[in-house]
Amino acid sequence: MDKLIRDPPPESSSPLEDAIRIDDQVKNREAIKRGLDFYLCPPPSKPYQPSTMFLVQPNIDTETLLAHACESLASANVMASDFADQLSRSQRNTALAIQQIVMLAELAVSRALGRIDPQT
Repeated sequence: MDKLIRDPPPESSSPLEDAIRIDDQVKNREAIKRGLDFYLCPPPSKPYQPSTMFLVQPNIDTETLLAHACESLASANVMASDFADQLSRSQRNTALAIQQIVMLAELAVSRALGRIDPQT
């Protein structure tokens, strides 16, 4: 069976063209690697450093922290309840939902406080 289409003639290139083509391939590979590294291998993030503007003393015991959190949540609970009384129906429902979440957090903190320092 005879071939109807001839093979293309071999490309003749100069050493300069070969060097340019190889240099372009190296640059393309480097660019691809940088792009993949940027998205797939992000640099490690720095550990979280809290702001020192409002810093809790590191030597305060857990019981004191829980007692303060419980008191703060109780205050937020009362404020949300009072605020909900001044709102219209749809806004009141949102404020009461926030108040319920605060109340549940207060109960959880109270339970944790009770486990640390049980009142007999």
